[in-house]
Amino acid sequence: MSKDFIARDIYTAKILPYINKNLIKVIVGQRRTGKSYLLYQIMEIIKRDFPEMPIIHINKEDLQFDLIQSYTDLVGYAEQMRTGKGKHAIFIDEIQDIDQFEKALRHFQFNDDWDIYCTGSNAKLLSGELATYLSGRYIEIKMYSLSYPEFLLFQKLEDSPDNFYTYLKYGGLPYLCNLDLNDATVFEYLKNIYNTILFKDVVARFNIRHIAFLERLTRYVADNIGNLLSAKKINDYLKSQKLSFSNNIVLDYLHHLQNAYLILCIHRNDLKGKRILEIGEKYYFHDTGMRHAIGGFKQNDISQLFENIVLHHLLINEYDVTIGKIDDYEIDFVCDKAGSRLYIQVTLSLADAKVREREIGNLLQVRDNFRKIVVTGDEYSEKSQQGVEIWNIRKFLTHFDN
Repeated sequence: MSKDFIARDIYTAKILPYINKNLIKVIVGQRRTGKSYLLYQIMEIIKRDFPEMPIIHINKEDLQFDLIQSYTDLVGYAEQMRTGKGKHAIFIDEIQDIDQFEKALRHFQFNDDWDIYCTGSNAKLLSGELATYLSGRYIEIKMYSLSYPEFLLFQKLEDSPDNFYTYLKYGGLPYLCNLDLNDATVFEYLKNIYNTILFKDVVARFNIRHIAFLERLTRYVADNIGNLLSAKKINDYLKSQKLSFSNNIVLDYLHHLQNAYLILCIHRNDLKGKRILEIGEKYYFHDTGMRHAIGGFKQNDISQLFENIVLHHLLINEYDVTIGKIDDYEIDFVCDKAGSRLYIQVTLSLADAKVREREIGNLLQVRDNFRKIVVTGDEYSEKSQQGVEIWNIRKFLTHFDN
């Protein structure tokens, strides 16, 4: 069971209050973001703080557990592995591969002699009827690929423009610290993960028949991160490529890609009407490296990639993020957490007077007293203008966490 790992303290801090408590701890996120290693980290904490508690570990990606196909198999195996009457900790990796696993979780929790942890790579793992079935009995921790500070830690690098560029290009999947950071090696690795997500977590799980259409749709989203999109707009483009499907199928496939934690959908927020708009969302990727494995890395996309990286950082820090709309003005990110709000604009540079006027001016359209920030790639800039804070993007990623 022992594994070498680099601690990801932001996630263990979220789980620590619930260790040895009668709640199911569910860790969800894209494949290869480090969920399994977080389980190992928790196991080490349990061995240190609760040495009397035996640990049972089931990893559904390991063929030795291939016989555990249903909830009855899972319960039978766990009971067989018990070593006494005291509380046991049970860790189940990629639990969505076990049929009706929720019944096993309910069984373990009902008996109150299990400390339960599981991971999954599907956003619908605990949604709908299942969430009702386990209502009030679980906590969910969303795990993301490495933040920029984590990337520097894993790669043993210092913060610098070159190292930030490397992060922007290759993304933050933890295993990259074991690879040579060059295009051929990294993108081959990322393409293999993308294919696993697409075919195992989307095509197989949702019985997708139109695979070529799904691949073209994913490529279109990769080419249009940060742009306002709608099912009709996407479908009109795909029709021009001789691929014609209903808007409902486009929406279904987009939802499947979101459920597999490949892409993010950010809705628009009418700041005057105080309502979430249902038309014209923006899509981003959970990991920029995965995006480049699909559509390639293009220098002209740096501005949109900045947005993606800032969004990723905000989500790691548990902000609820929408896109602000106030009359004809747009705010890149409206960020809510614990009753407070933050407005953020992201731009490559403020050197151009028109860009400066637009980015700062849009924020000044919002007539409240919450913080307003422009994040820019400029290495040297003033700290604020007209009450709007100005942050270099590397400083924002390394120092902003509230």
